[in-house]
Amino acid sequence: MKTGYFWPIYGEDHEVVFTFNESRGRQHIEDMLRKHFQGTLITDGYAAYASFVKNTQGIIHAQCWVHARRYFVEAESSDKNAFDHALDFIGRLYKIESHIAEKKLTDEKKQNYRLTHSKPIVDNFFVWCSQQLQRHDLTPTHKLYKALKYIISRENGLRIFLEDPHVPMDTNHLEREIRPITLGRKNWMFCWTELGAEHVGLIQSLISTCKLHDINPNTYLTDVLQRISIHPASQVADLTPRLWKEKFASNLLRSVLQRKTEHTH
Repeated sequence: MKTGYFWPIYGEDHEVVFTFNESRGRQHIEDMLRKHFQGTLITDGYAAYASFVKNTQGIIHAQCWVHARRYFVEAESSDKNAFDHALDFIGRLYKIESHIAEKKLTDEKKQNYRLTHSKPIVDNFFVWCSQQLQRHDLTPTHKLYKALKYIISRENGLRIFLEDPHVPMDTNHLEREIRPITLGRKNWMFCWTELGAEHVGLIQSLISTCKLHDINPNTYLTDVLQRISIHPASQVADLTPRLWKEKFASNLLRSVLQRKTEHTH
């Protein structure tokens, strides 16, 4: 048996792809992103992403507040008071995000609202974190100490959402899409080969992207599996769910079984 990894990538046009690799090393990130991506990369705290961004021009690295919060959750049993303070800071930030979504604020209005309401909370939060680190009772093995060091070392990345209204506070949009992979983990044990695992990722990429664009995966796959034989190979990108919806969803190819059923009715 071998261990492999799905590296999910979520694009700005609400498309997700589960790339597969046998390693958790930085090289896969290099292969996937270096030639084709510039802009803001939003990730969890895995060190390979920070290493990649550090050695790559044209990429801004934003960090996820949900992953930062998890470190404080792990420290709850060791210091309940500090846990409550930390979650209060972060909870207030998410209430502001909920208000922004409710009021449908975008672009400059969204940025100004964050700067006015969220930035003071973020500033006070990092001051509080620095003060907590001065405590004499915190040792390097203390869970709260680890949480504080994690947060402070990623301060710049956690502040990016204040500067760019298009950047979310977390990677929850991707976390929702990887749930089928997580729930099916025991099934993926029997892909037999690395190529089989890679194809699992490709199929799940299509299905997840269909859901993001309100496309019935069965309808999409029925059409594409028939259409691909007559479609120019040079324009294969048009058959990905988002573009397929624009170009072909209004003129579907149906299966033989569907046509017989319609004829019978």
